[in-house]
Amino acid sequence: MSAIPADASAATAVATEDVIESRRPEPMARRVRQRLTSRGATAAAIIIATIWTIPTFGLFISSFRPEDSIQNSGWWNFLGDFQFTLENYGDVLASGRSSSPNLGQYFLNSLAIVIPGTIFPLVLASMAAYIFAWGRFRGKDALFIFVFALQIVPLQMALIPLLSLFINLKIGEFQLLPAGTYAQLWIAHTIFALPLAIFLLHNFISEIPGEVIEAARVDGAGHATIFWRIILPLSVPAIASFGIFQFLWVWNDLLVALVFSGGTADVAPITQRLAELTGTRGNEWHRLTAGAFVSMIVPLAVFFGLQRYFVRGLLAGGLKG
Repeated sequence: MSAIPADASAATAVATEDVIESRRPEPMARRVRQRLTSRGATAAAIIIATIWTIPTFGLFISSFRPEDSIQNSGWWNFLGDFQFTLENYGDVLASGRSSSPNLGQYFLNSLAIVIPGTIFPLVLASMAAYIFAWGRFRGKDALFIFVFALQIVPLQMALIPLLSLFINLKIGEFQLLPAGTYAQLWIAHTIFALPLAIFLLHNFISEIPGEVIEAARVDGAGHATIFWRIILPLSVPAIASFGIFQFLWVWNDLLVALVFSGGTADVAPITQRLAELTGTRGNEWHRLTAGAFVSMIVPLAVFFGLQRYFVRGLLAGGLKG
């Protein structure tokens, strides 16, 4: 019986490995990437983006058109009736013909609302998500299910009970959360954001390898050290992703702000001022379009500034292979 040459054996082994490798299932990340980068997906994305952008483009064109042009013709006629003015923006940024404060004051009010209204739920939700993911205490699963179930409670049903709680929260005659202050808005936005924030961050934090947590515990690290030194740095994409959602939600909110701010100009957000810019009969579109684009500056800056974290946070834990 003749012996098989060493070169032939090596070639056979390599060929066998190639066949086995070719029969292995393609990693999910690669399959998803190929589907998302196909010609059909690209064409669909371009069509959707175009349809989505057309109303915004029309709003942008209208913000630079004079009042008479807006009232007499649609924005799509701007090429045949090209008229350009900055009066709309000047009227919005200054007090103009309106007796209300200018848009700049409401702009600062929105910043004062949205920054704490985003940071507070992120900090609390990160801590809670870590405890739910890696903590050990009785009733953890039941409590997590209860927190998750709070998402189905309509926000509108909680507005009046929560406002009543704020009003009746007193020590003697001293009201802890007086009406017309930022504190009520911060607490309300934090409460409404926590269920979803805890759920999303828990799903991300629970995917962190357990070996990392156990190694830190062996080295004598406590919960505080593990949270600040390990969990937070690894969870930046997920935290930034939800931070963008929360920032946009609070910035664009009108209902919660009207209920808890009292409608006063001292704490009212920019969305309230935009509602007032339409006029009593809704016929001041030239001012409303300009005000809408002024209000979009900050959300766009936040989104594009954190876009890389946003994409990483959406894909983290979802593509494995």
